[in-house]
Amino acid sequence: MHKVLLIFAVSLGLVIAYVDSRPNWDDTGITAAALLVSCLALGALEPKRPWLWATAIAIWVPLYGIVVAHNFGSLLALAFGFVGAYLGMALRKLIVAAA
Repeated sequence: MHKVLLIFAVSLGLVIAYVDSRPNWDDTGITAAALLVSCLALGALEPKRPWLWATAIAIWVPLYGIVVAHNFGSLLALAFGFVGAYLGMALRKLIVAAA
């Protein structure tokens, strides 16, 4: 299950980075929300490794931003990924503790 989720996370991150890299796409808020929600979902599904989900999904946006566009501000995408993944982990632990 872990390998399947990792492949899914990398694929999802690549799709988000692809959409974000399109010339007519100029909506950073939707990109940030997509990173946050997708990392939150995987952090809740597999709460043992939230850092892995955040990295696997959110690394592609800054990687493209730095290598191609020379935009170091895109490193903020990692923050949205980590916040989402750790929030998902925390929500999962709260739900399990309440049950």
